[in-house]
Amino acid sequence: MVELESLSETGDVQNYVGGTWTRPDGSDGQQVINPATGEELAFVPFSTESDVDDAVATGLEAFEEWSTTPVEERIQPLFALKGLLEDHQDELAEILVEEHGKTLAEARGELRRGIENVEVACGIPSMMQSGSLLNAAPGIDESAVRKPLGVFAAITPFNFPGMIPLWFLPYAVATGNSFILKPSERDPLVAQRMFELIDEAGFPDGVVQFVNGSVDTVTALLEHEDIAGISFVGSTPVAKHVYETAAAHGKRVQAQGGAKNHIIVTETADLEFAAEKTIASACACAGERCLANDVVVVEESVYDEFEELVLEKAEAQTVGYGLDEGVDIGALITPEHEQNVRNFIETGVSEGAELLLDGRDVTVEGYEDGNFLAPTVFGGLTTDMVITREEIFGPVLGLMAVEDMDEALEVLNQSKFGNAASLFTGSGLDARKFRHRADVGNLGVNVGTSAPMAFFHFGGQRDSFFGDLHAQGEDMIHFYTDKNVYIERWPDN
Repeated sequence: MVELESLSETGDVQNYVGGTWTRPDGSDGQQVINPATGEELAFVPFSTESDVDDAVATGLEAFEEWSTTPVEERIQPLFALKGLLEDHQDELAEILVEEHGKTLAEARGELRRGIENVEVACGIPSMMQSGSLLNAAPGIDESAVRKPLGVFAAITPFNFPGMIPLWFLPYAVATGNSFILKPSERDPLVAQRMFELIDEAGFPDGVVQFVNGSVDTVTALLEHEDIAGISFVGSTPVAKHVYETAAAHGKRVQAQGGAKNHIIVTETADLEFAAEKTIASACACAGERCLANDVVVVEESVYDEFEELVLEKAEAQTVGYGLDEGVDIGALITPEHEQNVRNFIETGVSEGAELLLDGRDVTVEGYEDGNFLAPTVFGGLTTDMVITREEIFGPVLGLMAVEDMDEALEVLNQSKFGNAASLFTGSGLDARKFRHRADVGNLGVNVGTSAPMAFFHFGGQRDSFFGDLHAQGEDMIHFYTDKNVYIERWPDN
């Protein structure tokens, strides 16, 4: 059972505003449920517009001093936070498993990726520097300097509640802004525990804040006149709405949407390795991630052999409670989402795809109230099928045969999404074609999941991203600052 000092006496998740834990004023809210056991972990009251106003006003006040604090001083709490997150990584991972459902190994990996962003942001003194040019014109020197903009907010999803807030928070505050996190109402507890550590790390009151809520809270953030920019990760329809609404209110926006990612397997690939990485990509985190590759386009000369290998790897996966030993696939986030994935499977059957492995009848002894699905594998996909085109967000994989690499790239590029893709091959020529012609933001060759390291941006394209500056890496410095050009002349009198 999750225990946090900052929960209210009645077990309510609280906001963190101005360095103080306070219960949101809203009368609405929802339970936080362990998706493997059905146990209630906490209750999330939703913040009102007034709660958001208080957080923004507090952040704006803190920004005035924080923005002029020497950059070397600004990164000291980040160094402290990195150490605290590492010291408490196992505790945070257990909380994450309890409220989300993924396995302990997956939770630890997620947190490691988040901590990497804190580490990168500690390099802001170098990353924030801009160019200068002596004698840009006769007697004139010219330079560009980066300046922070004010209060920023991030609205983050349920599927990586520990990592994705750290895509944004470290960079926002290191560059001199104040920051508000609105986590998913489905699993806010790991973020709340992280904010207990943030409080311990020594940030000035109001620089980093935590506001819980749902749709109305998000709307208040998107429309608030004193928020400079919004970061969002979630489904494509919501990402588009966030982008349009926030931009219409004069804000900078980066909105990461959904995905439908492909793997291409050529006849020169190491098929055993490709099958292993394919199942790992499609089924990790129970398929609830935007980097899951769930359509595999296979050259027909090796299709049958690859299908057998994939089924062998899929059948070897163990489904269960993420805190138990030997579990490969944990629970889905809610019963409603589990049913949605089941509906996609039924759609695939009705569309005529060949159901090679059906994961719908799985039972996990001792956790009969959990939201579980085992790996499900379809064969014979065609490009017009719903399960080929739409994001499923569950442990469902589809195989499709193509004649050659050129046809495989045509299939990949027909998708409206452009988040990630992987190629398994032994051919440098095919790899070069993939690099130049795949219309996708994150590409991997002989890599199961194309997840960029923290010092590179996370590059979604097309309906997978709305905006022009991505999460992570150098893009974050551009997003959180503006460049001022300084032109200087001192005439010789």
